[in-house]
Amino acid sequence: MPTPDHSNGAPCWIDLMTSDAENAKAFYGRLFGWTFQTGDEEKYGGYITASKNGKTVAGMMQKDDSMAGMPDMWSTYLRSEDAAATVQAATQNGGQVYMGPMDVPEQGRMAMIADATGASVGVWEPSEMKGYELAAEAGTPAWHELHTKDYATAVKFYQDVFGWDTDVMSDTPEFRYTTLGAGDAAKAGIMDASGYLPAEVPSNWQIYFAVEDADATIEKAVSMGSRVIDGPDDSPFGRLATLADPTGAMFKIVADTGQGAQAATDA
Repeated sequence: MPTPDHSNGAPCWIDLMTSDAENAKAFYGRLFGWTFQTGDEEKYGGYITASKNGKTVAGMMQKDDSMAGMPDMWSTYLRSEDAAATVQAATQNGGQVYMGPMDVPEQGRMAMIADATGASVGVWEPSEMKGYELAAEAGTPAWHELHTKDYATAVKFYQDVFGWDTDVMSDTPEFRYTTLGAGDAAKAGIMDASGYLPAEVPSNWQIYFAVEDADATIEKAVSMGSRVIDGPDDSPFGRLATLADPTGAMFKIVADTGQGAQAATDA
């Protein structure tokens, strides 16, 4: 499969902040067939890189004491040609800075912000590390989706801050959805979640992982301590489910059922 197209503003990396890195490695290693390499503690803080078939697909980080109150979670990073300029643009357009631009030796620069609707999202300015090397095949990231309580504000934020060229996929009271790019070339989506996200749950980015068989993947995940949050359900884009890993980090899976899959983006 071709190398993913990490164009400016598009999702290019994902990572997991976890309270139990060893548990996470065992879980995702069995579930998705990942292998792991731990970076130098002094240089990279022990950051763990996950690979599939020898190609990098994700990162993991053991939470430290300063993150004690934060839930375990997956994060999506969007590509930026200038992380500092992107962070500045975010603050000028209603966003917040959680972590300002930080050099990752030889790899690039990263930052973590909240968009104007409160959803956390990463910023990645690449140097040697361009992003994940596989996408939309079993055990790799397939789709990135923002569930937002303020749909119009979110769409404008990503247009203004990340330069998104957007396409409206649906605009009905029941289903409002905008994509970065159009059709098979789309790279991410924004969904109006104002009608279903509970008051205590903020707007948030969600990551879909491609799998060959959704039901078999769920069975395996549950046997290792995972919890099913929603689904599985059939959709025009494949068979979908939402899971939580053994320490509570939420993720989604999608299996192509031959009906055409949005997950074929990034490929």
